[in-house]
Amino acid sequence: MLKGVPKLLSPELIKVLAEMGHGDEIVIGDANFPACSNNDKVIRADGIGGVALLDAILKVIPLDTYAEYNIMLMETTNGDPTPTIWAEYEKTVKENDPNLRLGMIERYAFYDRAKKAYAVIASGEEAIYANVIIKKGVIK
Repeated sequence: MLKGVPKLLSPELIKVLAEMGHGDEIVIGDANFPACSNNDKVIRADGIGGVALLDAILKVIPLDTYAEYNIMLMETTNGDPTPTIWAEYEKTVKENDPNLRLGMIERYAFYDRAKKAYAVIASGEEAIYANVIIKKGVIK
């Protein structure tokens, strides 16, 4: 047990977040995201929503202040509507870190980036297009 660490962060996820260095990226994939086919390091977070995971993660790591984008969302395709969860993500990030630099990534480019990410979290988030990449910053 640790003091001050959000309880929904599993020991495996805490270890991965601690291992990550400045500029490393971690993906929160929604329940439909093909996590295992896009990265060899997959952390299961079944039953945990994307907003709760994002909030907990940003309690223990900062965002990269040097990157063009430090939070990246998967763009919608085929005229799909803008997901309401995006506004929740933006609000959650702003509550935790004033250095938000939000970017959008085309679906297949997002998958390519997920392959290079440090790890992918397979969440239980049921909203579609609720996939997000977090770029870790420097802890001072």
